[in-house]
Amino acid sequence: MDPRAQRLFGGTAIAPGDLAASPFRVDRDRIVSSPFFSRLGGVTQVISPGGSGLLVHNRLTHSLKVAQVARAIAERLGANERYRGLLDELGGCDPDVVEAAALAHDLGHPPFGHLGEQVLDRLARQRLGLADGFEGNAQSYRIVTSTEIRRATTIGLDLTAAVRAAMLKYPWTRHSYPHPHPRHLDPPPRGASPPPGDPESGSVKFGAYTTEVADLRHAREPFAGRIADWQQTVEASVMDTADDIAYAIHDVEDFHRVGVLQQGSVATELIAWQNEAAELKKLADGELDAGSRRPGRSVERLRRHLHRKDAWISDEEAFAAAVEQVRHELVDGLLAAPFDGSVEAEQYVARFSARWTRRLIGAITVVPDPPVRSGHVLLAPAQWHEVQVLKFVHQGFVLARPDLALHQRGQASLLTTLVEALHAWLLDPDEQARLPRRLHDLVELADAELDALEGSAPGPERAIQARGRAVIDFVAALTDSQAVALLDALSGRSRQLWTDAFVL
Repeated sequence: MDPRAQRLFGGTAIAPGDLAASPFRVDRDRIVSSPFFSRLGGVTQVISPGGSGLLVHNRLTHSLKVAQVARAIAERLGANERYRGLLDELGGCDPDVVEAAALAHDLGHPPFGHLGEQVLDRLARQRLGLADGFEGNAQSYRIVTSTEIRRATTIGLDLTAAVRAAMLKYPWTRHSYPHPHPRHLDPPPRGASPPPGDPESGSVKFGAYTTEVADLRHAREPFAGRIADWQQTVEASVMDTADDIAYAIHDVEDFHRVGVLQQGSVATELIAWQNEAAELKKLADGELDAGSRRPGRSVERLRRHLHRKDAWISDEEAFAAAVEQVRHELVDGLLAAPFDGSVEAEQYVARFSARWTRRLIGAITVVPDPPVRSGHVLLAPAQWHEVQVLKFVHQGFVLARPDLALHQRGQASLLTTLVEALHAWLLDPDEQARLPRRLHDLVELADAELDALEGSAPGPERAIQARGRAVIDFVAALTDSQAVALLDALSGRSRQLWTDAFVL
């Protein structure tokens, strides 16, 4: 059997010629059949689906579009004779693998978007004593290998090694694997650095918790000697690039639809930088920050940030061209007329999205020796800069809004209170017989996983860690509305005894 098609738990592989065609398509079917995949329809991408109707992407629609883009990239690369030999040397690039990995990449995303991820990480490390904390990518990997029960003899979805490896955008743990840890490289890979001011907390982004290290190693065994221990597989690199493309395009599209992204403010910022670029480049960082609210300053800070962090690709002329391209396509194009829900407006949005998707997919290349901060699959310099400017528009004119901050502070408080309430319930000696069965099972699973780790011994510390991980697993598996409903019930605000808002 192809080692890339091996399953950790020895599930039956599909023989050549069978209707299913390949074990990687079986993986895709297992992922989309999982309740964890279905729940993504109720999980925030940027704005909570419950507060914005059907106009914006949720984690489910985002995952579907990432899968679509990833497959298109893989098929394009596979059809290019220039890359075939190199792709084989690096371990392969199967469209079914990248599609399955893209569908699975956000399974572990908690309620309320990236905000939920930050809140759960803080609580896991500071309140519940979990050194690994919480990370959405690691949680996705945990779901497909541990917490999703497929059948009595299998824990996890029993996916092939290739698909599990392709899910690993960050193929390292927070602190210790591989050795030496990639956060010590100079420069470190994207996501491997510790957060500013907290060097002992390990990498900001990582692909697996300590409890899943053995599985991570198994998944990457077929790629040993082909890529570095800390480097993405080609298929993971395709999935990661597709995620970037979908994020850059579809989030801008979303906020145009709901009327949040305004032409005037975006135009003022981009055009001011174009008109004053030479003068702004002469300013010291302190001078630039002192006038941070003046038009053009934010774009200049972006230019400097890219130059500092990504000198391997950052280029003055490419950056200026990207600002012009985004101004022309977005400011003078998509944002020129408010979205009014008409057929014409829908067609314009669809054309904008399709045009940018084709442009970016067409700019994908494969390199044998990528820079440390890149994968083997990457965008051409011009389009890389365009994606950075599109992300800047999203971050500067949506994520920085005070009204969104107000909404998110409420969500952060909700999640904090919910975790505390569930943890208190778990510690109540009089309530052990009435604990939610799922929470009870997750405690047992976490305890068994810790028991299997080298150096772990039964005792109060392990029991604390098992309970903490169980609470985090439980909350991370909720939708936005389930989290709200569960806290309402735990706080006595709900008047409904029997509810389908959540399953205990």
